[in-house]
Amino acid sequence: MDPLSLTTLLAAAAMAGWVDAVVGGGGLLLLPALLVAAPGMPVASALGTNKLAAIAGTATAALTYARRTKIDWAVAGPSAGLAVLCAGLGAALAGAVPASAYRPVVLVVLVSVAVFVVLRPRLGVVAQPQRRTRWRVVAVVAVAGVGIALYDGLIGPGTGTFLVLAFTALVGADFVHGSAMAKIVNAGTNLGALVVFAATGNVWWLLGAAMAVCNVAGAALGARMALRRGSGFVRIVLLVVVLALVGKLGFDQWMAA
Repeated sequence: MDPLSLTTLLAAAAMAGWVDAVVGGGGLLLLPALLVAAPGMPVASALGTNKLAAIAGTATAALTYARRTKIDWAVAGPSAGLAVLCAGLGAALAGAVPASAYRPVVLVVLVSVAVFVVLRPRLGVVAQPQRRTRWRVVAVVAVAGVGIALYDGLIGPGTGTFLVLAFTALVGADFVHGSAMAKIVNAGTNLGALVVFAATGNVWWLLGAAMAVCNVAGAALGARMALRRGSGFVRIVLLVVVLALVGKLGFDQWMAA
């Protein structure tokens, strides 16, 4: 890999860490950057190497949030535990199901998310603890720890964004606390997927380690910025990331048609 491509990739890793720490969606930056900078890299290796970088960033962001804000461990803990297993299962199935099969579904979900957030301007800006009922906790653990974790192992980009929205919409967390729980669960999904990709030889360790250092720096900065600027800032970044995901997946779908 030439120095310019490596520098670009490391910069993308830092930016992805920042985006992931604030609201998720860093894979939108890092996976395409990997495939462009290393054109001979198999898709499975790109996914595995991305997970090595991402787990360092998400763990750093999770630790930063845990030190500075209150975590709802009754929700985040079981979700993260399930996420390790389900993301590993998704990674094991990653080669069997083409990404094109999921793209239309994810597009519809993302567009719905954007409309939902725009039409509900108070969503996530202020916590709604009355929404945290026993059945909603069970539902969000299933959605985050099983459904979203499987998606992360299979494809990945947008996982953190889906997690934030699950915690805000289902149990009434504000965006800052939703992001905090999302990082803990996302660390679990990254761990489960990384174990599987590593076992199958689909991780470029030296490149992934270099990316991880940059991802950690971006994640630490992003988490501190989200905590300092609050839920309104996170909501704006969320909308930007969702619209960017819609644009990227829409372009991929159009090119594949």
